[in-house]
Amino acid sequence: MIDKTRGELGKSRRWVVKIGSAIITNDGRGLDAGAISNWVEQLATLHLDGKELLLVSSGAIAEGMRRLGWNKRPSALYKLQAAAAVGQMGLAQAYESQFQRFGIRTAQVLLTHEDAADRHRYLNARGTLTTLLKMRVVPVINENDTVVFDEIRFGDNDTLGAMVANLVEADLYVILTDQQGMYDKDPRRFTDARLLTEAQAGDPILEQMAGGASLLGRGGMLTKVRAAAKAAGSGTPTLIACGRESTALQRIAQGETLGTLLRPQQNPVAARKQWLAVQLQVRGRLYLDAGAAQVLRTSGRSLLPVGVTHIEGHFSRGELVACIDQNGVELGRGLVNYNASETAKIIGQPSDRIEKLLGYVDEPELIHRDNLVVF
Repeated sequence: MIDKTRGELGKSRRWVVKIGSAIITNDGRGLDAGAISNWVEQLATLHLDGKELLLVSSGAIAEGMRRLGWNKRPSALYKLQAAAAVGQMGLAQAYESQFQRFGIRTAQVLLTHEDAADRHRYLNARGTLTTLLKMRVVPVINENDTVVFDEIRFGDNDTLGAMVANLVEADLYVILTDQQGMYDKDPRRFTDARLLTEAQAGDPILEQMAGGASLLGRGGMLTKVRAAAKAAGSGTPTLIACGRESTALQRIAQGETLGTLLRPQQNPVAARKQWLAVQLQVRGRLYLDAGAAQVLRTSGRSLLPVGVTHIEGHFSRGELVACIDQNGVELGRGLVNYNASETAKIIGQPSDRIEKLLGYVDEPELIHRDNLVVF
């Protein structure tokens, strides 16, 4: 991913697309039905071409403000939450009606920072989103503004989009904004500002170049630069482009040099391996039989309960466990789908017996291959 051409990125399969407040509300004048129709038509074309799309959309608070007759964004949290509750109704309805024109189903997904910070909720959110993609449903995602409080707020939907990109291991994160891309200085203040076509996500100099916040959104280019750095943590490149271009998404898919591409320093496999192997603490150990160890080493498949002989540790669903072969060698690490007591009941058993043994079934795998790194 770090060295893929724009043409290759354009052909990639899984995209997260974020649409900002300024362009979706026509600079505060309520939801822009014409613009939404255009974006949905572009997204529908990509969807019908086989892409997996997740849409992160701002606009709930801005639309709520318009419906409530507020001209200035309130600072009180409870007023922001009220505006979000009112505006979310219109936002969801607008997208659903537009996607229905193309026979595409949508789903509303509201997330908070805790859904990423808590490993149990992380797996739940990831499982829901990937299941929707398999069902060819387009998730329309927003921050759960009606219930969040200051300590857990993302602070902007750019960061939310980056978290979604991390959750689903997106191939590309596209941020549609009211600017042509990232400039070396604020183009609203400097006539000699130069558009950057490409840079490295996480480069400290980008934050120095970033401009200030807009009136409606929670952040300007600075939040986009920081979001790109977060997306790069899982190896996802970010493309910042102008959403007012009528065919922006098609042009990106065709590999045109549009907007600013912020590349990660590592490819997705290396980035995820570093995250699993270094950033998280091992909470337990699963001891594998020879067959399971061989499958993990050579086939890149998920770990099933039947291949585990015994366990060690007290771990919860979503926590990191080490996979140990029959010689006592650690061959990999992954996020476990069941807690220690549940795992102890199902090891050595085929997956079709999980429901009978536990009274429910969450996943057929003990560790899904997407959450497993083999050394």
